[in-house]
Amino acid sequence: MDTRPVKIYSKTDVPRLRYIAGILLGDILGLSWELTTDKRKLGKNPVINYSAESIPGSFKIDPDTLLFESGIVVREIPVNTWKGLPVFFLSTTDSDLPFDIFAASFFLVSRYEEYLEFQPDEFGRFPASSSFSFKNGFLGIPIVDLWVKELAKALTRKFQNIAFKRNEYKALLTIDTDEPFVYQGKSLIRTIGGLLRDITKNEGHVADRYKIFARGDKDPYEVFDYIIQNIEKNNIDVRFFIPVGDHSQYDKNPSWKNDDYRKLIHKLDSKYITGLHPSFNAAENSLLMNSEKIRLKTILEREILISRFHFIRLFTPKTYNDLEKAGIKEDYSMGYPDEPGFRAGIARPYYFYNVTEERQTSLKIIPFQIMDATLYKYKNLDPAAAMELVLKLIDETRRVGGLFVSIWHNTSLLDTQVWHAWRDVFEFMLQNQEP
Repeated sequence: MDTRPVKIYSKTDVPRLRYIAGILLGDILGLSWELTTDKRKLGKNPVINYSAESIPGSFKIDPDTLLFESGIVVREIPVNTWKGLPVFFLSTTDSDLPFDIFAASFFLVSRYEEYLEFQPDEFGRFPASSSFSFKNGFLGIPIVDLWVKELAKALTRKFQNIAFKRNEYKALLTIDTDEPFVYQGKSLIRTIGGLLRDITKNEGHVADRYKIFARGDKDPYEVFDYIIQNIEKNNIDVRFFIPVGDHSQYDKNPSWKNDDYRKLIHKLDSKYITGLHPSFNAAENSLLMNSEKIRLKTILEREILISRFHFIRLFTPKTYNDLEKAGIKEDYSMGYPDEPGFRAGIARPYYFYNVTEERQTSLKIIPFQIMDATLYKYKNLDPAAAMELVLKLIDETRRVGGLFVSIWHNTSLLDTQVWHAWRDVFEFMLQNQEP
């Protein structure tokens, strides 16, 4: 086993190269590495030659210009196929890889394309249909991880004594509590208004309201005991994301001052890791997001360190800049609401790189691959087809030793005839996602 660090030779020491080398060589392959612009310092170490120069015995990757640029450049990017995988930023024939794996990985992981002009969806989001991965048919695979597996094989052929770490597959369930109660936890005005609507529209909810407020029955949306039961049964790692924003067209959570809601928040926080679920408008309003963070901190009497945005509203790089300034350490919003898959091309956590400021930030990104609403709302799948898709994403993540992350809502797991089939999907996923 060769314990000497891998030396990367480049004509220029640039932050983009250091960032992506840290992910590919350090985080995924577990290699010790150093970047140098001085060939005299290469010594007898394994050398990755990231330049147009010739260095005998080195592993050559012919560099694209992307990592040596600053800011955003609009360009056409042709895609080829290599070993059954799509590749781009193609290299010269004397390169040991037919493409620039550093530049291609940086393009995807940094979300470079989201800095460019695009046609937003109805909620202002970057849609999956606009993404390079979707357009070229590889959104459903962790392409960066798969490239790195091929890189490891190629490096082993060049440097026989080099050794890599083994990545262990893991799974993480995340729950958004967008609307924990349908009747309970509402203000008196909203409760009376709801009762009047039930009476005038004759929708049959009057009896349900009576059972809850007069007899103390459980609210139909309060299915957290069921969720907890399945978490404990399957020994699941889980995160809960709690909304505390004001009521709006898109925000249906109770007031953060409501006693019933606070009891639920404390119940979840006493058992599991919980974080902030910033409201619909907080993704583009840092003052609002900070206000909501303070509210949850007040309830839990501790710092709030993790987040995921409501409606997966994510504006690159503003949203992440706001989170970093607010002291959030991890965000779980990296994924598409309208399509399953690997938005950043990678199946593991990584630190966000701000392309505008050309720096790696302190904010860790935990990408997700699937959300319940994607299955039944955006993709309009039946439960059987949903199970098949979930299993495929689990298998794709498992084969690269990645982290499979799913999003579920309590409102998708109601104890009703309509939603019982989606409970089956939920339980199927939990049973099949574990190592």
